[in-house]
Amino acid sequence: MDVMGDKVTLFETGRIVQPSGRDEASEAAEEARRRQAAEAGDVEAMSVLGSLLLRRGDLDSAEPHLRAATVAGDRAAANNLGVLLHQRGYTEEAAGWWRVAAVAGSAAAAHALGRHHRDHGDEPAAEYWLRQSAEQGHILGAYALADLLEHRGDPGAERWMRSAAERGHREAAYRLARALDRQHARDADGADAGEGAEQWYRQAAARGHRRAALRLGAILEGRGDLKEAGRWYLTSAKDGEARAACALGFLLRDAGDTESAAVWWLRAAQEGDGNAANALGALHAQRGETQTAERWYRVAMDAGDVNGAYNLALLCAGQGQRAQAEQWYRRAAYAGHREAANALAILLLRGGDAAGAEPWFSKAAEAGSVDAAFNLGILYAGRGEDASALGWYERAAAAGHTEAALQVGIARLRQGDEPEAERHLRCAAGGGSPEAAYRLAALLDARRPPPPAHELGEQVHERTECEEWYERAASQGHRRAMVRAGMLAAARGDIVEAARWYREAAEAGSRNGAFNLGLLLAREGSEPEAVVWWKRAAEAGHGRAALRLALVCARRGELTEGQDWAERAVELGPAEVSERAARLRDALRQELSA
Repeated sequence: MDVMGDKVTLFETGRIVQPSGRDEASEAAEEARRRQAAEAGDVEAMSVLGSLLLRRGDLDSAEPHLRAATVAGDRAAANNLGVLLHQRGYTEEAAGWWRVAAVAGSAAAAHALGRHHRDHGDEPAAEYWLRQSAEQGHILGAYALADLLEHRGDPGAERWMRSAAERGHREAAYRLARALDRQHARDADGADAGEGAEQWYRQAAARGHRRAALRLGAILEGRGDLKEAGRWYLTSAKDGEARAACALGFLLRDAGDTESAAVWWLRAAQEGDGNAANALGALHAQRGETQTAERWYRVAMDAGDVNGAYNLALLCAGQGQRAQAEQWYRRAAYAGHREAANALAILLLRGGDAAGAEPWFSKAAEAGSVDAAFNLGILYAGRGEDASALGWYERAAAAGHTEAALQVGIARLRQGDEPEAERHLRCAAGGGSPEAAYRLAALLDARRPPPPAHELGEQVHERTECEEWYERAASQGHRRAMVRAGMLAAARGDIVEAARWYREAAEAGSRNGAFNLGLLLAREGSEPEAVVWWKRAAEAGHGRAALRLALVCARRGELTEGQDWAERAVELGPAEVSERAARLRDALRQELSA
């Protein structure tokens, strides 16, 4: 039984003045004076001398003085006699003396007696005596009472936990902060609770509570106050908190100081932190030190961190060791690692084992893997099971998967559900999908009213939303979007902008872009350059470009080449182009044979 509570009681009575810079000689003189007074029958001196010897660990010398003072009615002596007997293993006799002192009004004894009853399973008696102690302002009594009530789920626990925390009990402050944290997590409007939690974490951390310092660091890091977060992580790590050392390592790594990060990760990993061991493994893997990386990943596994097996699998996969990668993926997947289950399924699918892949995709998806849900959609779509595929796509899309949202949008377009299609396409386009941006633009484009009539050559500067989406897709490399953005720019009379988009599309391999660029150049009087782009389009299979080339050749008198391009246009189509090209071809033949 710790005697700290009893020391506090004695200090508060004024019987013992806490030493301040006193040397051993003065302390010895004080003890001699107390001993002389005790031998002369001074009850107070007996009690104080007994407590001094008790704190020193000299139980044999302390006991007679405490017993004599207790018999004389000193309640502090009765309390400390109980402490002494408890230390010797005489718990029942100790409880008897604590009861004597507690009845006489000793808050410390009431606390000790309450703890005794709780340890022996008598909770009603424990609550009674702990409440007596707490109501007298005893900090340890308040904490012990709060602990007892919290264990029973009694809402009155918070009051006493707060009381102990306000009096400086660091564990009470930490637990109060944790309770407020949990309340904040349950209540979306609990901003005040969150702020209150931080206040108590600060109090506990300032008093040396390492887990409070760790949590305070996490709160500050989440807020973006990295400098102060680092200070609290450092405080906690120096006190032996491995998780704080690990967190400090990540903070240093993000700041670009990988060498210092490695020092703290090493310290945390040596203390059994699997996350730190994984971080060290990843650091060595990035440096190409695969053997060292593997060793740390194994340390992480030994520490119970399933990420170690997953990272080992990634390491093996990167080295082309498929069998070893599958082994480690399986180990992690069986331990519940959802991304390992997804990766294992992909590995099996690539190996041709679709039947073996499906259950792992399902397991990962049910565990919350968004990628696995999307992959299940692909798997079912490949089998033609569109309804099942759509269900998984919708699940992944609801979790923010961009490509899944695109697939849902496409499916809804096929079903004619434009509002739902638009909603999903907007999500996917906003997430960065160029195909979704293009399809959304096309959907909005189809709804546009016909453009108002305007004078020839008049510039129309109004831009529509669909054009903005075409341009977003185009800027991400979508060739059809480039062509359409160019067409809309041309319709607005912005020839420079149109030419820019057509040229980008053509240079990216779009035959429509090359054809349209040729048309634009021809209209601007640059037919030789237009011919260059029409040839590129025609060689890529553009029928109209071939017909244009045939017409240019006919006009120039290059009949044989014109006939060849006309023949090419007939082959490429479409129908109206083939019909016109056939007439031109026949006319050129007649002229050549004339």
